[in-house]
Amino acid sequence: MTTRVLIADDHDLVRHGFRMILDAQPDMRVVGEAADGEAALAAARRLRPDVVLADIRMPRLDGIEVLKRLNDTEDSNPPRVIVVTTFDDDDYVRAALTAGASGFVLKRSGPTLLVEAVRAAVAGDTLVSPSLTVRLLRGLAAPEPTTGPELSERERQVVKLVAEGKSNAEVAAELYISTGTVKTHLANAQRKTGSRNRVGMAAWAWRTGLAAP
Repeated sequence: MTTRVLIADDHDLVRHGFRMILDAQPDMRVVGEAADGEAALAAARRLRPDVVLADIRMPRLDGIEVLKRLNDTEDSNPPRVIVVTTFDDDDYVRAALTAGASGFVLKRSGPTLLVEAVRAAVAGDTLVSPSLTVRLLRGLAAPEPTTGPELSERERQVVKLVAEGKSNAEVAAELYISTGTVKTHLANAQRKTGSRNRVGMAAWAWRTGLAAP
């Protein structure tokens, strides 16, 4: 199955570079490009890609606004949006998480991480550039734990480990359960908390005090 990708960035060289990286993968194909946010929205609605790579800073609409509008439509299967940026800024990361990004990647992270982020998004996981992960999640920690929805004890364990940056396989190994069971618990917790995806689930855990520094 080929993953269809739309690239939204206002720099020609960046779009060209991303296209070369992704088109070189046997399971990916770039189906379109956009140089501003409005064009990205129009292209996403016309081309219906599986994944959109959206730069933070673009003319007309920025990447966060593109993400919000794609997620807020009545489309039952909107594209996964990975935010890409040159700016190592916590406020941008938090805004992307809150809006439901399926990944947050620094442009300097290199081609391997970009490809992994696309594959993770398609699989329903989320990849954040490693240099941002710990600082990002700890920055979301609430000074005092807040009350959240009732999760089962196992759901709490799974969500806490995910918020600490562990993959599904690592969570499964630590709790002696299958990866399928991990996914089930995460899906239930995501539904109960109203989180859009794995990143949103992790952010919720830090905000409510389930995960702590």
